[in-house]
Amino acid sequence: MKISLPAAARLAGTLAVAALAGAALSHTEAHADAAESKIAVVDVQHAVMATEEGIRAQATLKKDFDKRQQDLDAKQTELAKARDDIEKQSRFLSREALQKRTEDWQRRMVELQTVFVDYNKTLQKKQGELTAPIVKKIMAVIARLAKKNGYELILDKQAAPYARQDLDLTEQVIQMYNSGGDPGDSADEKKPDGK
Repeated sequence: MKISLPAAARLAGTLAVAALAGAALSHTEAHADAAESKIAVVDVQHAVMATEEGIRAQATLKKDFDKRQQDLDAKQTELAKARDDIEKQSRFLSREALQKRTEDWQRRMVELQTVFVDYNKTLQKKQGELTAPIVKKIMAVIARLAKKNGYELILDKQAAPYARQDLDLTEQVIQMYNSGGDPGDSADEKKPDGK
């Protein structure tokens, strides 16, 4: 059977329309499925630090490490003064004396940098020790909230390039955490009108 050129064009057009209709239908079905899916975001880091325990952990870290920071600042100021003295006296010192003072200053600077790196490692370790239990509890609160309210997916807000503001459950998670973690205790759900 031979098909004429105009008939072939009509057939190709009909197939293209059918393909587009099929694609639109599948897109509509996928969109309907997505509309039924409940998705939300939580800024986990903010939630951890904004809970009552997180605020106490920050205060503990600040208290523990303020003294160390003062010591580092004092040593840094001392080294800046020593560098200024070396520069001022460089014209009057012998080459050997200048070299000795410069080497001493460099050694002290390397020691200070090492102390600073150790200080940061210690701070990160302490922060991890203090916040790990809070993170674990936050994750449990998020899981309870998801199960109770039928969320299929809750992402960390930091991992989502964009999320509508109404999808952000961070404040609700913080309230639930501070009230003991029961989704029924959150302030949003206590009010009959949900406002």
